[in-house]
Amino acid sequence: MSQMIKLQSGDTTIDAYLAEPTGTPKGGIVLIQEIFGVNSHIRDVTDRMAAAGYTAIAPALFDHVQKEVELEYDEAGMSKGIELVGKLGFDLPLQDVAAAAKRIAGAGKIGVVGFCWGGTVAYLTAIRLGLPAVSYYGGGNTHFVDEKATAPLMFHYGENDAHISAQDRAQVQQANPQAPVHVYPAGHGFNCDRRDSYDPASAKLAMERTLAFFAEHLGGA
Repeated sequence: MSQMIKLQSGDTTIDAYLAEPTGTPKGGIVLIQEIFGVNSHIRDVTDRMAAAGYTAIAPALFDHVQKEVELEYDEAGMSKGIELVGKLGFDLPLQDVAAAAKRIAGAGKIGVVGFCWGGTVAYLTAIRLGLPAVSYYGGGNTHFVDEKATAPLMFHYGENDAHISAQDRAQVQQANPQAPVHVYPAGHGFNCDRRDSYDPASAKLAMERTLAFFAEHLGGA
């Protein structure tokens, strides 16, 4: 079952998309959006996590600056998303992730997965919130390599990502020597079937590895 709910984050109430599995959950997963909002792609991934047996929740991080944001994967959408990210910063998204994790705490151990800008937020949750996290093509990850993660991590990158260089990937790997850094023959956003850069084979393999990561670190069989 999936639905939009209200989530209390600090002094603010934001929206969140909640998807619940059939039967006893294996754990809980917080989904962290791209710069395009909690759109149909993020809702679909949230539903996939629920289908895999997890209680999954995607908080609408942009609600602090603008409600009901769902942007297109075009130049206008990207410009608007970058503007909203600039206004938002990272402290409020981390607060929202913590609130979302608390909301689904009854599911068991909690993990995080984020995409694009959300991939960097996911990295930060492993550093500052101590939650196991999977970061998909987080372009801002290099800004935080001087901070030590306190939870397991996994990284997914596209080899042909115009926004993330091999040197960037190497910095992240050096800062997190215990974390798998997977590189795919794809570009930025390869997991998203709404993008021209969607790569089905890479997306499938990355999702298999992501679910194996959560099975290991959240205890779900």
